[in-house]
Amino acid sequence: MESPAPLEEGAPLTSFVKTGADPAVAAVKQLLKLLDKAAKSARTYGTKNPVAQRFFQQFYDDLSKHLTVHPHLALLVQRNQLLFRNEVVYQPERDATGDSFAFKMYSDGIRELSFHQGLTQDDLAFFLDALWGTPSGEAGSTEEPVDLEEEDDDDIVTRLWAKNLETITLVTAEELVRSSGFGLDELELQTQGYMSMSVTSLRELLDRERAAAAEKETTPEAAGQRAGGDSGGANRNRRFQANVVGYDVSQEEHAVLTQEIQRETERDATAYICDILTAVLASEPSPALLTKLFQVWDHVLDVVIRSGQWIQLETVLTLLQDAESVRPDLSEAHQQQLAGLLDGLSRPERLKAIGVHLNRTPHAKTDGLPTLLLMMKQDAIPGLCSLLAGLDGPSHQALVMDTLHTLARDHSEAIVRGLTDKRPTYVRNLLTLISRWGDARFADPVEKTLRHPEPTVRREALRILAAIRPSGNGTKLIGLLSDSNETVRLTAMKVLSTGQYSIGFSAWAPFIIVDEFHDRSPAEKRAIFVAIKQTAADEAVPYWQGLLTEWSWTNRKKKEELAILAADILGKLATPAAMAALEIGEKKGGAAVRQACSAALSAANRQQRQSLPPAANS
Repeated sequence: MESPAPLEEGAPLTSFVKTGADPAVAAVKQLLKLLDKAAKSARTYGTKNPVAQRFFQQFYDDLSKHLTVHPHLALLVQRNQLLFRNEVVYQPERDATGDSFAFKMYSDGIRELSFHQGLTQDDLAFFLDALWGTPSGEAGSTEEPVDLEEEDDDDIVTRLWAKNLETITLVTAEELVRSSGFGLDELELQTQGYMSMSVTSLRELLDRERAAAAEKETTPEAAGQRAGGDSGGANRNRRFQANVVGYDVSQEEHAVLTQEIQRETERDATAYICDILTAVLASEPSPALLTKLFQVWDHVLDVVIRSGQWIQLETVLTLLQDAESVRPDLSEAHQQQLAGLLDGLSRPERLKAIGVHLNRTPHAKTDGLPTLLLMMKQDAIPGLCSLLAGLDGPSHQALVMDTLHTLARDHSEAIVRGLTDKRPTYVRNLLTLISRWGDARFADPVEKTLRHPEPTVRREALRILAAIRPSGNGTKLIGLLSDSNETVRLTAMKVLSTGQYSIGFSAWAPFIIVDEFHDRSPAEKRAIFVAIKQTAADEAVPYWQGLLTEWSWTNRKKKEELAILAADILGKLATPAAMAALEIGEKKGGAAVRQACSAALSAANRQQRQSLPPAANS
């Protein structure tokens, strides 16, 4: 069945008719959507609830408008459908048979339902009450309530016939069978085409059959039979016939019923219990029972959290948040109970249960879990940090980090304390969280993490520190150039080579004058010299000049390599002091060093000429 767009309150039905569709059929579809909403709201919240009464009033208003244009509205009732002009205008969801008013009417024997002009609000209210067995007068009726306790066993047909409404008429399966004149049962009527006729044909069929039966009674043969003894036997047969019409079920129908029963049996028990508790919350007048109900809700939250039913939990939490609007008559004590349910979401045992479930089910669905986490308050931050530290899956950790990103930005004490933890994955997650905040006030705590025993943590801390404190004194970063992990050392060199940090040469000297420095790779020594150039500049020129003129019999080759690197760096520095040092090296250095100094001087002069304006060069 095609599902029309939802009907807005107060909008005319004709505005929802699609191009090319029968306007009357589309209008009836919208009417029945309103009836479905009214029925579901009444069953869930009770007919006195404002939401249910609003849907009822809207359905009555639109139905009345329809009946002012058309003399009546006739609907053919099938097993779980309503038809109008041979088109399906109502069909519930596949698993919603229990909430289907079409199935309800069909199971009570109704095969055609008609609304006529002059329909009153009281008549419509009585019909809906009879349909669901609720006391009259709650869905908008102005009549005195009718006590239906003695009529609990009556079906819909009996209740409506007892009322004898002129504006709502029915055709039942029993009428069709008795009026067929052929002794056919209902299934035979369907197979021979009676039930596939147009909507209005059922009433016309009954009228035609009754007229034929009355004409037959006036024939001489009928009179003779009444005079003879056969009439007594016929009357006796009619007297002992049961009033209940039986149903023959085909194998296909039996299979469908079996599937429906199976689906009902497999229905989630927790969802079923929550539906019951929701109905009790919406309608229970007893304060004592409401108190117990909120206690039950607390246990339900525990069960749903332990089992990881996050979508069901999201539904429950949304309901509890809206409970005061559904029940504005809640006492102060009940409101406190309700607030306690929401405040108790972050209890340590519940956070632990979340972690246990997620670790035990690595590929568990987490839809609905963010709603639970984001409903927690600031006092849940330490517990959420503990939850994050204990989770194994990266996707699960990301969910908790998203929550902490929202809750802990201005309450970061637990985050800062966690940076001293020895678990590297947990600390890296906290560093990522700080990186997302991008706040320089976390620079000092992050700097302390540079001493963490795990290299990946040190490297991540260095990267984040460079992002949130991109300039200043970089003396504390020199220690990372001696880190045991090469990746950490290279990352530190890269950060210091940006030119945004300043470090006095006195801080560099203990690091580069030791013999161990000569054993580093040429690439690493070059990177360190670049970092010195960017942070100390001319302060390092005397050191590099000494390398150019130094003579030594030990480690001669390594020192010569170092001197050549120094000449190249001095040429790139190209300050007057650097140029003077290169000129000295060109005169007093070894052959290889003199050649390197000459090349560096030429490159520096060329660079200076290129940087001058064109007029100066000419």
